[in-house]
Amino acid sequence: MTKRVALYVRVSTDGQSTDNQRHELEAVAKRHGWNVVGTFSDRGISGAKGREQRPAFDALCNAVARREVDLIAAWSVDRLGRSLQDLVGFLGELKAKGVDLYLHQQGLDTSTPAGKAMFQMLGVFAEFERAMIQERVRAGLKRAKREGRIGGRPRVDGKVEDKVRALLTKGVGMRRAAAQLGIGVSVVQRVKAEAARAAKRVSA
Repeated sequence: MTKRVALYVRVSTDGQSTDNQRHELEAVAKRHGWNVVGTFSDRGISGAKGREQRPAFDALCNAVARREVDLIAAWSVDRLGRSLQDLVGFLGELKAKGVDLYLHQQGLDTSTPAGKAMFQMLGVFAEFERAMIQERVRAGLKRAKREGRIGGRPRVDGKVEDKVRALLTKGVGMRRAAAQLGIGVSVVQRVKAEAARAAKRVSA
């Protein structure tokens, strides 16, 4: 049975064109005897954006959910996204619906035995990436704790908080106060909130 194929093309800036990607993928489909049932194109959108910020990619995922395609063809892995975890998650969704993926630049076709093996390897690397990220986060928190920092930001002493309150009393905005004192806006927000709660207690 002829495969129903959806083409996905994407460029990061409006000045670029998706035409080259589309023409090449159409030629691949013709050589394989695939039936192209739709072309989904995102222009001027970074691959780092999520599904909800890529309309064509979202529509593609919906077509997969409705089982309207048998295979998705894309120019390269980075057209689908910039994260290995995102790619493996997407592949998992395709696998659940019985949809295969063809990546032209990487020569990956999950409908072949070699492609299936590559998919399994991607899963292993994604798991490794998750473990590495978690380890870096834990190490960063431990280092911040040793250095007396919370959430990666240095603690501010009472003198700095007094200066914050003084600036706020003068009507200086939170961002400007933070910039003048060289601290984060969140610190100014916290001091302001604490001052408001204290004032409320006094008035009560």
